[in-house]
Amino acid sequence: MGDRKTKFLEAYSVLKSELLRDPAFNFTDASRQWVDRMLDYNVPGGKLNRGLSVIDSYELLKEGKELTDDEIFLASALGWCIEWLQAYFLVLDDIMDGSHTRRGQPCWFRLPEVGLNAVNDGIMLRNHIPRILKKHFKNKPYYVELLDLFNEVEFQTTSGQMIDLITTLEGQKDLSKYSMPIHHRIVQYKTAYYSFYLPVACALLMSGENLDSHTEVEKILVEMGTYFQVQDDYLDCFGHPDVIGKIGTDIEDFKCSWLVVKALELSNEEQKKLLYENYGKADEASVAKVKALYKELDLEGAFVEYENASYEKIISSIEVQPSKAVQAVLKSFLAKIYKRQK
Repeated sequence: MGDRKTKFLEAYSVLKSELLRDPAFNFTDASRQWVDRMLDYNVPGGKLNRGLSVIDSYELLKEGKELTDDEIFLASALGWCIEWLQAYFLVLDDIMDGSHTRRGQPCWFRLPEVGLNAVNDGIMLRNHIPRILKKHFKNKPYYVELLDLFNEVEFQTTSGQMIDLITTLEGQKDLSKYSMPIHHRIVQYKTAYYSFYLPVACALLMSGENLDSHTEVEKILVEMGTYFQVQDDYLDCFGHPDVIGKIGTDIEDFKCSWLVVKALELSNEEQKKLLYENYGKADEASVAKVKALYKELDLEGAFVEYENASYEKIISSIEVQPSKAVQAVLKSFLAKIYKRQK
């Protein structure tokens, strides 16, 4: 795995140097330095799980055949396109949310010399994806499908972000808008498609598969992505900060979290009133009251129940897939997230 990650990071350096010498634009020294720094600051800093998943999935689809250096590079390039997409979303997301830090450093737009120039940088990150695809996949039979796939997933993700933003409009805090179908829809579109479906879809296309004949695989991966986000919501409140690497703020931020939606379902009128009065307030006393109510309603137990039911449903769906290689890909994804602590 260490060797795989090293090769993946080497591919980033190759792609970056190609983008900095893209013949479609006549770079000045200053503009080349800006893009160089902007990429290093925003693209490779995360866990890289989405990108590395393309290589892992492709290898499983090849059923044990040794990957050539060329195959590893192409799978890495597709993985990096997903990481570029993620960077684009995060740069703009941080501006919309007024966030302060990302991955342990100030958000890109918070740097005094960057500011709202970050909007253009986000757009540039998005535009790098078709540049990479054109350079390395133009002659592949699945080139058009790749472009279409990235366009579809970007549309789904931005639409999910829109539902999230209009449901949680600042100044219009209204818990009555929060329901399980709304939560499910936000999560499905905002997270599941690009984090779970996209890496596997890239690997399937590289393997010569037709995505239209894998609609069940898409459904299973979206279901898995939903389960992953519910875990995230749970860990934000009940996970240990030392383990998850951050202090959760979903309650203060008035997030449409699975926990608050579940709490609204289980609450009596008095408990609902407490939620309405305290959810979305930044003071410690209000947060403590919400957390105490979560304990009272046994949301930890409700989550364990949800987790077990989701796991059973996903495993059953995987095991009826006709291809053993596809089953292996799906099971490897599930194994990475089932009962995770961070």
